[in-house]
Amino acid sequence: MQEYDYIIAGGGSAGCVLASRLSEDAGTRVLLVESGQRDSDKYIHIPATFFKVLEKGRDALFYASEPEKGLNGRPSVVPQGHVLGGGSSVNAMVYIRGSRQDYDTWAQRGCRNWSYDKVLPVFRELENNQRLSGEYHGTDGELTVSDRAYGHPLSWAFIRAAQEVGIPYNEDFNGARQEGVGFYQTTTNRGRRRSAAEAFLRKAEGRPNLTIRTGTRVHKVVFEGRTASGVKLDDGSIVKARREVILTAGALATPKILQLSGIGPAEHLRQHGIDVVADLSGVGENYQDHLEATVQCEIKDPISMFGEDKGLRAASHMLQYLLTKTGLLTSTVVESGGFVDTAGTGEPDIQFHVLPTFVGFADRVADPGHGISIGPCVLRPQSRGSVRLRSSNPADPALFVANSLAEQADVDTLVRGVELGIRISEAPSLARIVNRRVLPKPGLEKDKEALRDYVRGVSKTVFHPSGTAKMGPPDDSMAVVSEDLKVRGVNGLRVADASIMPRLVSGNTNAPTMMIGERAARFILGRDRAA
Repeated sequence: MQEYDYIIAGGGSAGCVLASRLSEDAGTRVLLVESGQRDSDKYIHIPATFFKVLEKGRDALFYASEPEKGLNGRPSVVPQGHVLGGGSSVNAMVYIRGSRQDYDTWAQRGCRNWSYDKVLPVFRELENNQRLSGEYHGTDGELTVSDRAYGHPLSWAFIRAAQEVGIPYNEDFNGARQEGVGFYQTTTNRGRRRSAAEAFLRKAEGRPNLTIRTGTRVHKVVFEGRTASGVKLDDGSIVKARREVILTAGALATPKILQLSGIGPAEHLRQHGIDVVADLSGVGENYQDHLEATVQCEIKDPISMFGEDKGLRAASHMLQYLLTKTGLLTSTVVESGGFVDTAGTGEPDIQFHVLPTFVGFADRVADPGHGISIGPCVLRPQSRGSVRLRSSNPADPALFVANSLAEQADVDTLVRGVELGIRISEAPSLARIVNRRVLPKPGLEKDKEALRDYVRGVSKTVFHPSGTAKMGPPDDSMAVVSEDLKVRGVNGLRVADASIMPRLVSGNTNAPTMMIGERAARFILGRDRAA
């Protein structure tokens, strides 16, 4: 039987960080298990071609929820990275940490060691920022963060138009203030994606004490009494862990593994014939995600990204990229956006993701022709969903209820975001190049109820599932892990991914997930002490 000191279940953003850190000690044996394949597809590493990776479907899994009342009966379809590097290998590379208020709220709700002042130094130490330094940014870390290598004319037009309706320009969304519009910094380096696999795993994978198994799924954690002693893999074999098992499989897979392992709501587990190891009612609950409803406009001239991936144009772009690492293919596509307070609370409640092309999604084909998509998403959703077992068979998909837009407050926030997106599209810098608005149909904004129905009819995920194994204080009955990410009621098991977020951060989740992985490593190695 194979035996390691640490077993990490999930080779995504947090798992790559953990594998690198834990294997630094040559006397420690570490196993990283990833259900997807190695990040060998060339399109993963070229920034502008990440959509091709999603289209192929090999390196991403698409989780479909039950039909959602809040989405007019549509399911919420959530892609997750199914490849070494996880989401960091298939996302749009936007580098956002979330706001000070996000982490201070975690602290106020009982996770005192996760305040902004506690996590900021970790972000800084991970970061190798190519432009910024000082109080908010680091330059010595493994994760390269850089400015755009390419700025599309439509991205520039959006930024100018947003300022024309009164939104300030912001050159650093991760600095002193989050509010404003501008270009996003990205996890790229010299025209290539800088995934967690590239940043943290490449230098570690040659170590003889680190074993990486891809194409292998962890079915459950194995226990001796209440102590995690290893994992059972999809081939039926059991691998032993001398010290700890760490789950880093993501907010949709981690709760499933926990429940299959006997950790979760006792009644639910017994219904599926699973022996209860720890009765934790919060496992699989508290699901959160960012949803957006786009404003899309047809533009007068053929300058969008439409058609640039076909024929001679595609060949020309690829040649330029291969020879010089410049041009359109260095674009992350989601180049620009920003954060806006639409409710007057003093903190942004809407984030814009702007694409210089029409976009579709799982249940909707993108319009043909040239356009721009302005996507407001609700930053602090109040709706909560769940991830439960459908059966005790690990091969069966989980019973996923996103509960999208179940709370009217989320709908109203998105409506305000759409209204603002329309105003931006009509500002001079965009109005002069826009031919007509495609979504929502012109005039719809005059009917508030029709606009609410529009939001329910088109809203989609922006790929930030979280919260399903939440961190919390001892008196929180729904908390699954403690501040040092140990699973309650058992020994030798931690969770270190976006599952542990008590409340979803205000922005993209890749950077925070790497921070969580780094802190988990520090807790394990005794370099950081949780309260």
